[in-house]
Amino acid sequence: MTTAVDDDALAPAVAGRIDPVLGVWLAVVGFGLVCVLLRETAPWIAAFPDAWVLPVAAWTNAVMDVVVAHTDFLFRAVASALEWPMVALRDLLVWAPWPATIAVFAAVAHRAGGWKLALFTLVTLMYMVVVGYWEESMNTLALVGVSVPLSVAIGFAMGVLAFRSARAKRVVMPLLDLMQTVPAFAYLIPILLLFGFGPVVGLIASAIYAAPPMVRNTIVGLERVPPAVLESAAMNGCTKRQRFWWVEVPSALPQIMVGVNQTTMAALSMVIIAAIIGGFGDIGWEVLSTMRKAQFGQSLLSGVVIALMAMIMDRISAGFADRSRNADRTEDAPGAPFYRRRRHLLAAAAGFVLGVALGQVAPLFQDWPKALVVYPAEPLNQMVEYILVEWSAQIDAVKNAVLFFLMLPLRIGLEKAVSPFTFGFELTAPMIAGYWIAAALGAAALAWRGRVYGAIWLIVGAAVLYFGVSGLPWPAFMAAVVALAWTAGGLRTAGFALGALLFILLTGAWEPMTRSVYLCGLAVAICFALGGALGVWAAHNDRVSATLRPINDTLQTMPQFVILIPVLMLFQVGEFSALIAVVLYAIVPPIRYVEHGLRNVSPEAVEAARQMGCTPAQILFTVKLPLALPVIMLGLNQTIMYGLAMLVIAALVGTKGLGQQVFLALGKADMGMGLVAGLSIALVAMVADRILQAWSRRRSAALGLDAGDAA
Repeated sequence: MTTAVDDDALAPAVAGRIDPVLGVWLAVVGFGLVCVLLRETAPWIAAFPDAWVLPVAAWTNAVMDVVVAHTDFLFRAVASALEWPMVALRDLLVWAPWPATIAVFAAVAHRAGGWKLALFTLVTLMYMVVVGYWEESMNTLALVGVSVPLSVAIGFAMGVLAFRSARAKRVVMPLLDLMQTVPAFAYLIPILLLFGFGPVVGLIASAIYAAPPMVRNTIVGLERVPPAVLESAAMNGCTKRQRFWWVEVPSALPQIMVGVNQTTMAALSMVIIAAIIGGFGDIGWEVLSTMRKAQFGQSLLSGVVIALMAMIMDRISAGFADRSRNADRTEDAPGAPFYRRRRHLLAAAAGFVLGVALGQVAPLFQDWPKALVVYPAEPLNQMVEYILVEWSAQIDAVKNAVLFFLMLPLRIGLEKAVSPFTFGFELTAPMIAGYWIAAALGAAALAWRGRVYGAIWLIVGAAVLYFGVSGLPWPAFMAAVVALAWTAGGLRTAGFALGALLFILLTGAWEPMTRSVYLCGLAVAICFALGGALGVWAAHNDRVSATLRPINDTLQTMPQFVILIPVLMLFQVGEFSALIAVVLYAIVPPIRYVEHGLRNVSPEAVEAARQMGCTPAQILFTVKLPLALPVIMLGLNQTIMYGLAMLVIAALVGTKGLGQQVFLALGKADMGMGLVAGLSIALVAMVADRILQAWSRRRSAALGLDAGDAA
């Protein structure tokens, strides 16, 4: 990424004054050079000594042992209280004949989005019936049906508290960052220790993970209630309670419903993780068990169920959140007849009763016969096997090329990666000298043309490529990140970045962190290059946009574990497989944000450029992309978040970063180790988020855009 300062800022330096930002970066480059020169004589610069590591993990485990010993009975009672509604809902959904459940969902979908959504819901639910996953789907729906209301209730209460109290908001907002960025596997450990194994543990984990979107949207909705509405309520003599429930909540309801939508999607994304720690024959367990057997067809068919379920709930909740669509319904008018005002409720009740009746008279409507199940898992498995047999040489060639010529140098550096086994030749002293001379000449050429910051970034990039991310001295790494944070957001952002890196360093997570940063950084670069190009194409071609939309929906709603199956079968275990899995999961945000940003560029600006005789390429690169840059940077932010979220899952295919630390901690029930690794991932995500958000705000201000427009 680039700094927020343009090369024109060099003018004061030319006139004899040193630009502060330029001075800081020159100091960082000099400091890094000193660290590199001293790493042989001062080994502690190259690797942080183990003797200096604070035993935070051991302290955490000791505290947790005391907490569990004294509060075990209380948490087990809460688990029992939460278990019975989930079991009751599961029993009801499994008992009800499938036509009855489909009729209820179709009626709700019609109320939310019309006949098209009702038809989509009908076809989607019939897929679950026909492939033989109806009972497993209903078990999953029971988990979501309890976790979502729990998350909504907790999130709404926290949102209201943060809205009413500035002090509470200062506590709640960082807590939300932690809840969304700490991997779910990390906080599964304390949940398991407190609540034990079983479906309730998955329910609680889902509720924790899914609550933050509700909190954020509740705060935003209440903050955006127009002052005129509040004044009108006060003039009519409303009490505080009346004003809140009769005025503020109804006014904020559309935004609150967006929170319900996002909470539902987040809860569905947790179903496989919930299955790991105590599922009860749900679709998440089906995906997990077939993945362990490397059965691509079976895992894909079951994973599609989760994706389709997510699409149904997304569209239904989005339909209810669309205030403009639901505000002017004539059948909802107070004076309309009861059967018109409640026609969807009556239709759902009638459909449910009819479905139950059909289930009693015809076994077909109670349990779908196995003879009629359509389950094309074997053809899908055979397709993958055919690819493996016919294209194995090409697949290995691509994997080895990327691994030896890109991934390995980035991780351990050219000084260690170049060898006869990988590159086909030995790295000699003349080659090393030529590499650095070329880098110096390139930097000098950029500086001569007035692009001093470009020269600095060239030197930094050359150092990273030569020494590798894991081979950089930790003081130089920290100095560069803190300088970047200061450049983008000032002292507060720099202070947060320094504190986060010190925590990672002092807890012994530095080496795993560098491996995670290397893999995630490479994946983000690939996603942004490829996804950005697709986003540009989609922004200028409606047919491409329509084609990419369902693909994006599938990639975002398909369980992360399912993505691993074809990757594992094609590329085996290793870092290359992990890279492909992260790219597949994180490529959606750049596509969507780039397209959204370009499509929302001011038409007046584009027309003015066209009138000046600009070619389409000039309009794109000199008008559209600069104006859309704040939105595109938000897409980069989300890409980094998605990449970091996938790291823990990618640990299953051979990575050795923080994700592997989390999995090892879960297997050993080591809360301290899991907490350190999970918090380290969260802190990396939060540092990247704050730097990019600060840069985006500064860029928006420079372009004269409102922050809300940029978002």
